[in-house]
Amino acid sequence: MFEDRPYKRTFYSAPQSVTSLAAAFLEPTITVLTFLAANLYLDAFIGRPELVLCLLVFALTFPGHNRFRQNLIAAGVDIVSSWVVLMGVLLLCGYVTRSLSYFDQDALLIWVVATPVVQWLGVWVGRRVVLHQLAQPEARRRAIVIGAGPQGVKVMRALTLSEDKGVDFLGYFDDRADARVDGLAMDQVKGGLKDVADFIRRHGVHEVFITLPLGSQPRIVELLEQMQDTTASLFFVPDIFGISIIQGRLQDINGVPIVGICETPFTGTNELVKRVSDVVLASIILVLISPILLAIAIGVKMSSPGPVIFKQRRTGLDGEDITVYKFRSMTTQDNGKVVKQATKGDARITPFGAFIRKTSLDELPQFFNVLQGRMSIVGPRPHAIAHNEEYRRIVKAYMVRHKVKPGITGWAQVNGQRGETDTVDKMQARVEYDLEYLRNWSLALDLQIIVRTIRLVFFDRNAY
Repeated sequence: MFEDRPYKRTFYSAPQSVTSLAAAFLEPTITVLTFLAANLYLDAFIGRPELVLCLLVFALTFPGHNRFRQNLIAAGVDIVSSWVVLMGVLLLCGYVTRSLSYFDQDALLIWVVATPVVQWLGVWVGRRVVLHQLAQPEARRRAIVIGAGPQGVKVMRALTLSEDKGVDFLGYFDDRADARVDGLAMDQVKGGLKDVADFIRRHGVHEVFITLPLGSQPRIVELLEQMQDTTASLFFVPDIFGISIIQGRLQDINGVPIVGICETPFTGTNELVKRVSDVVLASIILVLISPILLAIAIGVKMSSPGPVIFKQRRTGLDGEDITVYKFRSMTTQDNGKVVKQATKGDARITPFGAFIRKTSLDELPQFFNVLQGRMSIVGPRPHAIAHNEEYRRIVKAYMVRHKVKPGITGWAQVNGQRGETDTVDKMQARVEYDLEYLRNWSLALDLQIIVRTIRLVFFDRNAY
């Protein structure tokens, strides 16, 4: 009777845990209460400015970070660093609005010193509560893993990595011969797939993690049918451990589950954040460096005949050709099918060109490329099209770096991968750093790279 009824599979994000919800309110609440307590301790008047500050602080710190499962030392460092940043923002706002005089200075001092200490104590208490709850027999979750291969061992380790996971691992189940079972799982194999359902019922198993290869679909279907007579929660772990994951994510397209393996980090709000930060920072930087741009342009013009700006075709987002601007630093302008990279002592480099290359000043016109939308301030450095055609055939995942806009500076450059890539190993290392950037992008990482780049402008030894 239900066969003609449309059935849509919908996949949801896991609900927020109770500890995460508590942590979301704990940090802002402690921050506000500590401020009020400091004022009450000194009998300072709590008026409109103090209440406005409380609202502002609560808004800036909500939701709080869940540090209950962190190492206490790491949690302390995290608390102090976050608090220093918040105080910097508030002091700047107070200075600009000339509102610091509205508050009792002694109360502010006590608040600034005491808040991170009280927050750390809150984390300590919260961690003790969490560990106490997880130690209760009724809070423990018994789990098994289907598949005793390397992937199954990885899942087991993830489940039992620390004491605060609350998982009791009972063993593996696999039909494969001992020769195909991972050596680390051999002693914990409890039986074959036909034994799973009975084991679940006898031992009260709460969670089952299926790690069988995708090619074992008939066995998986049969296994699922057997476990329908149990109350265990079932989880399927895709067989993707051997694949390089770039921004892996689970998506739901009209009820169809899609596992993203290789995706750009700049989608949705991330794309908006990246573009707004690029435009704002590039505009500010161009205003500040405009005298430097003029001085360099004069220097290039006087040092050798030829144009001030060197335009070169490079590969941009999604492999599209873009035109990149640089101050000319050589007597020749290679932009054809064969492009010779600059080398140490290269005779083509002018004396003034050597200076601006050494200090990366030749890259400054690329801020105009950023405003045009062709480039980003931070991203994989763009290579000449001729180099792309050469290396895409010999360096694994080389073209994946073009899933984002090329950058003026990048994660590879601040980690020593700047300058000539005269060997395949050097290019491979640069690409690996670029892929690491794609996997871990955040606005904070971009700002860190910009700061490190400024330092390298004065101390880098790999540019020529």
